[in-house]
Amino acid sequence: MDHVLKRIASLSPEKRALLERQLRQKGLAPITGQTIPKRESDQTLPLSFSQQRLWFVTQLDPENTAYNVSRVLQLEGPLRVNTLQQAVNEVVRRHESLRTTVSISPEGQPIQVIHPPQSVTISVIDLSTISNAEENARQIVVETAKQPFNLNQGPLWRLKLLRLKADQHILVLLLHHIICDRWSIGVLTQELSIIYGAFIQSQPSPLPELPIQYADYAIWQRQYLQGDRLEVQLTYWQKRLQGLSRLELPITKPRPRIPTFQGKWQTISFAKSLTDDLKALSMQAGVTLYMALLGAFAALLQRYTGQTDIVIATDIANRNQPETERLIGLLVNQLLLRTDMTGNPDFRTILERVCQTALDAYSHQDLPFEQIVEAINPERDLSRMMPLFQVKLDLQNAPNAVNSNSDSLKIHTLSVDNGTAKFELRLNFWEMDQGLSGRVEYSTDLFDESVIGHLINHFQTLLEAMVAEPDRPISELPLLTDLERQQLIDWNQTQAPYPQSTIHQLFEAQVERTPDTVAVQDAQCSLTYQALNQQANQLAHYLQQVGVQPGALVGLCLDRS
Repeated sequence: MDHVLKRIASLSPEKRALLERQLRQKGLAPITGQTIPKRESDQTLPLSFSQQRLWFVTQLDPENTAYNVSRVLQLEGPLRVNTLQQAVNEVVRRHESLRTTVSISPEGQPIQVIHPPQSVTISVIDLSTISNAEENARQIVVETAKQPFNLNQGPLWRLKLLRLKADQHILVLLLHHIICDRWSIGVLTQELSIIYGAFIQSQPSPLPELPIQYADYAIWQRQYLQGDRLEVQLTYWQKRLQGLSRLELPITKPRPRIPTFQGKWQTISFAKSLTDDLKALSMQAGVTLYMALLGAFAALLQRYTGQTDIVIATDIANRNQPETERLIGLLVNQLLLRTDMTGNPDFRTILERVCQTALDAYSHQDLPFEQIVEAINPERDLSRMMPLFQVKLDLQNAPNAVNSNSDSLKIHTLSVDNGTAKFELRLNFWEMDQGLSGRVEYSTDLFDESVIGHLINHFQTLLEAMVAEPDRPISELPLLTDLERQQLIDWNQTQAPYPQSTIHQLFEAQVERTPDTVAVQDAQCSLTYQALNQQANQLAHYLQQVGVQPGALVGLCLDRS
């Protein structure tokens, strides 16, 4: 690391500025010589800012499992359970976060409590004798993900091993978000794989000891964000988010007073040809692939909502210091990217705006989202899942590959829908050899499955049009698929003979035919055709008595229903 810092110091100002720009485009802060010191042994251990928010959320709803983070691994080949257990114990020894619980200090503040390493016993659930073993395994995975944690009692992670066959297992890792993030899950699975591979060959762990632990980072974070540094960050975000408007998403269900955090996800993928075209256009515009996706998604939301003030959140790894790269802990931060869509811009103009927005946000990424919320102090709305934003877009670059270091044991990551959603709408992408792929996670409190399916199709249609005609205003670009356009044509074939009668005559004829059939209803009551006709006649006579004549305007005052 010292060698890298010396090389950076030797760069010209122009080259150093170019390096910083490239790092920020990838969501990284410039490399500095800043180090995070180890804590003193008798020091009280505060929560990090992100941990404190999650602790507060959990106090409001202890049974909420939306912040359970899972990783499901399929293991193919001969597995030594005792060796796997030893590898797990070594990972737990290395990372204090896996031995951490939350307690209350004498001053009434939540603090971290780190427990000494204890031997972990892996229990094997044998499904090999069951005919539908894979379906049973899937149910166990989902049920495991829905079991809440008690933050006062450890461990704040669980591990289950399911045996499908003698040489086929499923390893379920479940952790509470307060001790990990997505990057951490990649670190955990990589370390577990490397250590297991070494132990299986009767060799010691090849991994060096960690320079710091997560509690050291939490202490450093609170000391680092003070004084002028804190003031600069706060000033930027207060100015950037001034007058923020809420997105009016096309939800299809009444918004509940308190969200249940129940959710689903659907897969999304773009062909390699579209992905390559998008990457080529990004290079021409001098932006990253993520920025291009962000601009296209902002355009879709503008078309959906008619709004021009579009705020989309994204995760930033927040591992700017070399000591944090291999830590298991909650370091991820959320950035709010506010895009101006006024003036019916074309895609190239959108990319210019998004690029500047993202670069500015990256250069002010040190301020935790929790402190931004505190500084902005938006009006509290318990029906909203998150303050300040509704949608999120991520392009993942967290460590994900798993190698077993064993020729006989192959490890693959499985995707399992655990039925929860932390956000109203989230698009999560990965860049694969065959093109961009990912999933759309959504709150089932708000959206029907069919609406999300349409959203996926509309996003792809719009993106294809934007890449093909980047200089065309977004209002002129298509959203509908060929099938949807044909449906519109079919639905509008409404020519039919119309009876030569007035509406009230047609209605009274229907009353004669079906007087006892329900005509209208809501959640409280229902009216038959006969009852509705009687009430309509009563209202008509009343209006005549108060002087209403044909052609007069009569106002209606009703509650929304």
